[in-house]
Amino acid sequence: MEPVLHAKGLRKVYGSKGHTYTAVQDIELDIHKGEFVGIMGPSGAGKSTLLNILSTIDSPTSGTLHVNGKRIHQLKDEELSNFRRDKLGFIFQDFNLLDTLTVKENISLPLALANVASREIESRVKEVAAIFGIERILNNYPYEISGGQQQRTATARAIITKPSLIFADEPTGSLDSKSAFNLLQTLTHLNVQEQATILMVTHDAYAASFCSRVLFIKDGAIYTEIRKGEKNRKIFFQQIIDILTTLGGGQHDAI
Repeated sequence: MEPVLHAKGLRKVYGSKGHTYTAVQDIELDIHKGEFVGIMGPSGAGKSTLLNILSTIDSPTSGTLHVNGKRIHQLKDEELSNFRRDKLGFIFQDFNLLDTLTVKENISLPLALANVASREIESRVKEVAAIFGIERILNNYPYEISGGQQQRTATARAIITKPSLIFADEPTGSLDSKSAFNLLQTLTHLNVQEQATILMVTHDAYAASFCSRVLFIKDGAIYTEIRKGEKNRKIFFQQIIDILTTLGGGQHDAI
């Protein structure tokens, strides 16, 4: 089966002439439908740069990236914008909600921009609101709800288009422990029950322990990876901690 994401020889070099810095080097990566993949590594390892390239926000200096069979960096600007809107979902640490729109309007925004019929929008909003337990706050504005509710709203917005791939950039970074656990449980539900494909960058070993596979980045390259398999989350968590310690980062290594 063709992977949802296929990256080959990805490199990202900043600077020019004798003053260059290679942030990402020779990344080879396949992500298949239904995987929940984490990316971790020490500060400055290149995690965020890699995520930006894989999520089409940035372009590599060299190498190729295919998502859903399309060679991303050959798409024209409008084609890329439409592809990003229709096929990719984004979850950010700072939520990126619009304060002038209600929760319902924030969630439905990608569909409205795609000119989806209002009846279909209503149906999908109801569906995702039920998944995240936010039916009662749909008419509230972001500043009227808690941080956990804001992140659930942002995540509902990310999945309402039924994207091929969801990118999560430190999704629990601004949440308290209870809200973080609830969000991770919901992402796991989406992954297991809906076969959602998720790629998450995180500095938190606890968050990474919810993934099915974790890639560790060092000096811009993939250092190693581990798979959860049949292990319980406690054992997988300890494996993650051990590798982060080897790499020089701890449980809460900052990006």
